Amino acid sequence: MPKKFCVLLIIATALGAALLRIPCLEQRPMHCDEAVHAQKFAVLLEKGQYVYDPDEYHGPTLNYCTLVPAWLTGARTYQEVTEFTLRIVPVFFGILLVLLLGFLISGLGCSGALIAAVITAVSPALVYYSRYYIQETLLVCFTFGAIISGYRLSRRPHFGWAIMLGACLGLMHATKETCLIAYACLFTALVILLFIRRREGIPLAASLSRIKFRYVLVVILAGGIFAELFLSSLLTNLQGIPDSFNTFLSYFNRAGKNPLHIHPWYFYLKLLLFSQFGDGPIWSEGIIFVLALVGVIAALRKKSLPGVNHQLLRFLTFYTLLMILAYSVIPYKTPWCVLGFLHGLILLAGVGAATLLKCVPGFTLKSLVAVLLLVGLGHLAWQAYRASYTYSCDPRNPYVYAHTSADVYQLSHKVNDLADFYRAQYDQPLPVQVFFPDNYWPLPWYFRSLNLNVGYPVKVPEHGPLAPVIISSAGVQDDLIKCIYDEQIPFQQREMYVSLFGDKYLQLRPQVEIRGFVKKSLWDKWQESKKDTTK
Repeated sequence: MPKKFCVLLIIATALGAALLRIPCLEQRPMHCDEAVHAQKFAVLLEKGQYVYDPDEYHGPTLNYCTLVPAWLTGARTYQEVTEFTLRIVPVFFGILLVLLLGFLISGLGCSGALIAAVITAVSPALVYYSRYYIQETLLVCFTFGAIISGYRLSRRPHFGWAIMLGACLGLMHATKETCLIAYACLFTALVILLFIRRREGIPLAASLSRIKFRYVLVVILAGGIFAELFLSSLLTNLQGIPDSFNTFLSYFNRAGKNPLHIHPWYFYLKLLLFSQFGDGPIWSEGIIFVLALVGVIAALRKKSLPGVNHQLLRFLTFYTLLMILAYSVIPYKTPWCVLGFLHGLILLAGVGAATLLKCVPGFTLKSLVAVLLLVGLGHLAWQAYRASYTYSCDPRNPYVYAHTSADVYQLSHKVNDLADFYRAQYDQPLPVQVFFPDNYWPLPWYFRSLNLNVGYPVKVPEHGPLAPVIISSAGVQDDLIKCIYDEQIPFQQREMYVSLFGDKYLQLRPQVEIRGFVKKSLWDKWQESKKDTTK
């Protein structure tokens, strides 16, 4: 296959990836992590400030990249920001993961790169989390950029590739503290590769001779510049630079102590190989593992396919296996972290599929393999569609993790309608109190049009006053009742409250009930206004 034709097919595949990722970005409720990052971005958008926090929020690249769609859509305030404004950023990097394979054709071969592009485009996990306003897709993309730049630099040393390598490594640091795992695996894979080459009779000096000191210096300088510019908020917060290294201690302390995210070593493997919850569908990206295994065998053989760089395949094999090992050993696990080694498996799977098509004898068997591959890829695409649209926040979707319930839309609709009535009636914002001591996110996102008059007290006060509208967890209801029926307030002056949702049971997250209360006097006026509009 001519290289130019392969590049065109990869571009066409990227367009298909866009069609699978871009539609209905507002359909899925905001996860609490997404809402937290949105709040952090709001400060950057409205005040031009970003202060790096070594304990929370990860790095700033996600926030700074979001400025682009915000400016393009004319959003200048938090209230004007939409789900599309935020989620189009990881969507862009998810599509870029496909396009970047055009730079690795000489390493994976035309067929291998093209098939890897298709798998990248339709992998359910990659599709689902590239529609998620979190850092993971950006981290994977920058890591892939580092692999490509390092490979091209080793093949044809040039300052341009050295700068790109440094930039990608620096952006990894400025994106998420788990970059340290990728750094360790990349370096260890390179050392293993050099050791094996030495065992095969190639001296270490010969392997390193192409890497000149000047290129190493450029990589270090470029990496430092890109990382620290972001982490220091464009040099306005120099404390962000040392804090960006202190964050590694925070991450590893958290990794072993947070029981909410402690999972067994096989958590990620089970997530990808076989998942089913209740009466939900079966989910599996097992075909990627099977094809990746073939790719590993091709990499470990002394002879590889024509047009494939055998050393790159070996490096990808060691890097991916090390990533799987590292993420399996670390007890702190969240499902989106699976993308780190899943992407390595996909690169190997592309080569594995190309190997099968090349090595299987006879037209009939080749046709059978091709049909099975098409069926497998189609099944991945179907799962990606169902995960991102049909089961976008359904707990039966394995990629859904402590996700916000769609009930939040009913809550948001009611409170915002009531707020419009209150403003028209009293010419001021509706006061709202949220008593959710555990975790009230993503409510600030849905109340952002009211955020100047929404309070999030740590606990219910012993004595009032309470706001006209109260949103709470079920666990504080007893304290609310005591405050509402405060014996220090004369009976005639007490304000009664009614349920905002009637007899409906609403969840903020699975098994986390959310309750709403509104002053009866306000409720009666609101209901009366509705009757008047229907006359």
